[in-house]
Amino acid sequence: MNQKIISFKIPKSHKEFVRFQVDEGKHFYDKLHQHPEWQLTIILEGKGQLMVGDYMGRFEPGEVYLLSANVPHVFRSDEEYFQNSTDKKSVSNTVFFDFEALGKGIWEVEEFLDLRQWVSRIKGCYALTGDTKVKLVKEILGFGTKSGLEKILSALKMIQVIEQSKDMTQLNKLVPVRDYSELEGKRMGNVMAFILAESHRNVHLKEVADVANLSKEAFCRFFKDRTGKTFTGFVNELRIHKSCHLLRETDFSISQIAYQCGFQNLSYFNRAFRKYIQNTPKSYRKQIHFQNQ
Repeated sequence: MNQKIISFKIPKSHKEFVRFQVDEGKHFYDKLHQHPEWQLTIILEGKGQLMVGDYMGRFEPGEVYLLSANVPHVFRSDEEYFQNSTDKKSVSNTVFFDFEALGKGIWEVEEFLDLRQWVSRIKGCYALTGDTKVKLVKEILGFGTKSGLEKILSALKMIQVIEQSKDMTQLNKLVPVRDYSELEGKRMGNVMAFILAESHRNVHLKEVADVANLSKEAFCRFFKDRTGKTFTGFVNELRIHKSCHLLRETDFSISQIAYQCGFQNLSYFNRAFRKYIQNTPKSYRKQIHFQNQ
């Protein structure tokens, strides 16, 4: 059954500029979603895949991410976090900034003109590292106890740190020229949920086109416009990222990993792995084990 999942409401009062949220459970919210608030998140526990536009990569504890408004994203926890028997946890602290709550008048104040230009320029998802991350982690971890003016000042301090940062790396290369409409968002959310759930098997183009309620030709255009990738290329990249995780974290044979990730042919898996990782699965595993010694 398809779920309509893209539009996501952050629980807050209508005029709240900044909101602090702790997410703690076996796994993070696992559906592609977007919201009008900016999001600053530190991962405290848990691992998985971060998907933002055309970017797909790993998230790990200690990492800090900034997402601007209305950026479709999902922090998809690894499969073991969904198992009923697991004792693993996923924990994150997030600060949401709602610049719209400040009202239009504030952007006409001279002291806020530089901030206005910066807010309009920043689009997408960024990894924050170095001194920037150190300063932000300190503020985020203490933010939950703040209220009133102290809360506002802390929020503005974090924004200032980010605005002045030289430690920001943009993860998504494809920047949407406009926000998703609600219909587009729901359609893309349904597609991503289906791909994430079914990528372990051979998924036919018509299947996923039917999920989007589009013809195969229209779906290919829709998907390429929003991810910068073909459907086949995206699924292969998703499978390769999963295989990298299994090569690092398990003792499964390479052929077991290939089939578990949805590749029906071992030689095709090896070619795809080399294309995306610039290495063979065997060499990649040896390299990881050597680094961990």
